[in-house]
Amino acid sequence: MQAVKDVNFFLPKGSVLTILGPSGCGKTTLLRMIAGFDAPTEGEIFIQGQPVSAVPPHQRSIGMVFQKLALFPHMTAAENIAYPLKMRRFDPAAIPDRVAKYLTLVQLAGMGDRRIHELSGGQQQRVAIARALSFNPDLLLLDEPLSALDKKLREEMQLEFRRIQQELGVTTINVTHDQREALVMSDEIIVMSDGVIQQDADPVGLYREPVNRFVAGFIGLTSLLIGEVTAVDGTGVTVRINGSSLRGRTVADTLASGAAVECAVRAEQVRIFPSGRAPDRFDNVFNGVIDQPIFEGDRMVYQVRCPDLGGAVIFIFDHDPARHQLHRKDAPVRIGWNASDLLVYPKAAAQPH
Repeated sequence: MQAVKDVNFFLPKGSVLTILGPSGCGKTTLLRMIAGFDAPTEGEIFIQGQPVSAVPPHQRSIGMVFQKLALFPHMTAAENIAYPLKMRRFDPAAIPDRVAKYLTLVQLAGMGDRRIHELSGGQQQRVAIARALSFNPDLLLLDEPLSALDKKLREEMQLEFRRIQQELGVTTINVTHDQREALVMSDEIIVMSDGVIQQDADPVGLYREPVNRFVAGFIGLTSLLIGEVTAVDGTGVTVRINGSSLRGRTVADTLASGAAVECAVRAEQVRIFPSGRAPDRFDNVFNGVIDQPIFEGDRMVYQVRCPDLGGAVIFIFDHDPARHQLHRKDAPVRIGWNASDLLVYPKAAAQPH
């Protein structure tokens, strides 16, 4: 069984690529091959235009931050950062100044004498980053280094990674299953499933124009509906679901009347109204019942069941819950969204190969 199949991409110098996907999709295997820990069974990996498949890991100019950080507990923060410099035979007289430079870069100036256990989780992350960058590598690899942090610290470190990367201009490949991390940190994102690249795009393009059902469902909170095409007009599509007609759009050029399709609409594109109101400015409007209201502080998430759509559940974000009417569980409502926000995919795209 192949862990990674026909993967091919080019990363411009100084940019950040995130490889995003669920567990077991092949993203860590791909990173390990780039690092030199695993060898590809075919094909070649080029860094700075040079093939590296025959180059052992320690001879590749790669800095790596691991999921478990792999810091040396018996060393101080400064000694950890100095370690790769000593291994690469840097001038011993120049090492202290270089270590101090990178401690300052990661906002740990004056903390070099602390042992690893004396540092917080976020500070340990910063030491690991400084160690990986201290010898000025051609490439920085991040293997889910933020996954063990709590949500607030993880989000702070995502911004910190981005600041450091932009300050140094180091070419970076990040592996994660966290979609927010991918969107925040990246110039380019590759979404993988079953060892295959599903889409390679910039964050905005990936989010707004997912090329198949898998990407649409993996990025953002998305409602998925199964239906049948009744009409096609260019990129405009009319779909029938449980006797109801919906208007949407597609990037596929093979859709025809009668085709089985899956439709995707993001939670932030759907609007919700009391049942007595008829929002006529939307292309698709349906009656529904609140299955579950979920308060998240800055937004309310509604799960709305729609009998007209065969009992399908539609997810909705309300980003101003303090100013808007709150809808209680089991309350009747009206929901609506535009045709441009309903993406229609061939049913076969639900099973990427």
